[in-house]
Amino acid sequence: MIVKLIQNLEIKMESQKNSLETKIEKMQERFNKDLEEIKESQYIMNNAINEIKNTLEATNSRITEAEDRISELEDRMVEINESERIKEKRIKRNEDNLRDIQDNIKRYNIRIIGVPEEEDKKKDHEKILEEIIVENFPKMGKEIITQVQETQRVPNRINPRRNTPRHILIKLTKIKHKEQILKVAREKQQITHKGIPIRITADLSIETLQARREWQDILKVMKENNLQPRLLYPARISFKYEGEIKSFSDKQKLREFSTTKPALQQILKDIL
Repeated sequence: MIVKLIQNLEIKMESQKNSLETKIEKMQERFNKDLEEIKESQYIMNNAINEIKNTLEATNSRITEAEDRISELEDRMVEINESERIKEKRIKRNEDNLRDIQDNIKRYNIRIIGVPEEEDKKKDHEKILEEIIVENFPKMGKEIITQVQETQRVPNRINPRRNTPRHILIKLTKIKHKEQILKVAREKQQITHKGIPIRITADLSIETLQARREWQDILKVMKENNLQPRLLYPARISFKYEGEIKSFSDKQKLREFSTTKPALQQILKDIL
């Protein structure tokens, strides 16, 4: 009886052992399979990570290359801008020098505007100037006529579309004689020749005339505010401010000065 029980127990234990071994084998197989899947997934992930790294490195390389290229272009633009600035400055200096040369050549000249060209057939330009002086400035006397060095009509009309007389150019021997005539002409304002209105002006280059015209609005406002403005040769503006005479060759310098003087800046705010 006991022997049989022992045999049954051994059989049962053997069966349990076999069952346990089978379970362990299956678990081992499942573990190995899961481990292989993990290794495969890890391999795939490592490849993906390496691919991403390579892509990032290539992208960073292109970004660095692009940044270097942009930096080179920026440096080049700075060089070009500086070159253009120097070129513009040189052109402006050459234009100013040319204008100064032209104005110096014309410095002894006055222009008589509005005298019909038919008058040239009857008398020379010195005689026309004499008639104008006698008619408008009798106190000046005729002796200034002896200071005329050269006269001529300008070759072309200022505006070819208008049938106006060509200007008469009078070259005097000294600048003071020119200034004397211009001074009395400004004071009289209305000048005539045989009763017909004419004008007497300085002979200036086109560029200087344009530069002088650009001061007109400012001159008007300054006169309205009793700043005693004057237009100096060739195209400088001067005026009295805070008891001192100020003079400027261009609007930018006047603008910079006005920023330090709020009252003057207020006067010029709409035109400067």
